[in-house]
Amino acid sequence: MQSIIEFLSNFVQRPDKVIMQMIDAYGYWIYAILFIIIFAETGLIIMTFLMPFLPGDALIFSIGMIAANDSQNHLHIEFIIPLLMVAAVLGDNVNYYVGRRFGHWILQKEDSFFLKKKHLEKATHFFNENGKKAIIIARFMPVVRTIIPFICGTTNLKYSVFLTYSILGALLWVGAISVLGYTLGGFEIVQQHLEKFIFGIIIAANMPLIIRLIKARFGQK
Repeated sequence: MQSIIEFLSNFVQRPDKVIMQMIDAYGYWIYAILFIIIFAETGLIIMTFLMPFLPGDALIFSIGMIAANDSQNHLHIEFIIPLLMVAAVLGDNVNYYVGRRFGHWILQKEDSFFLKKKHLEKATHFFNENGKKAIIIARFMPVVRTIIPFICGTTNLKYSVFLTYSILGALLWVGAISVLGYTLGGFEIVQQHLEKFIFGIIIAANMPLIIRLIKARFGQK
């Protein structure tokens, strides 16, 4: 248990070092590992429990940074972007199907260790408030990006519409953040203070939720 907690702590603080260790241990299998991580983050609704500890935004940024500085050429940005986009879209599709097939049954259940009703309620409200564009916006919001495809399936949103917005969201999420990491990764200041940059990415990704909480707080008063 302690080793798992230590791994998660290291992953959050310096995902670049964890990824480099994986590259040293598994070589080009790192592509499959990263594919599985992004797929699980978007495709397994039980990952709402792990989301706060495995922010995909920081992971993707670090992947771009490593691709820019990997002297052994294990990670190529032109391969990793489409690969992770496919992982994100496939994950969305799995969650959409689960929501369409089992959504109403799951919503009737009580809270469990992996699935909290409050997360579902907040994500549902967010989707109702923002409509189809919530599929794109949610890509940049931990926890919410895992639940929104499930909500889309539960509400029987037309699949062609869902798929279109899912692809657009994956393109912006994976493409923009990885290219940002690839561009900034060459600067020494970013490499030396990556923890601060990652913290900033996490805050920026959660900013929509933070703003909503602040508005709700003042609204209640």
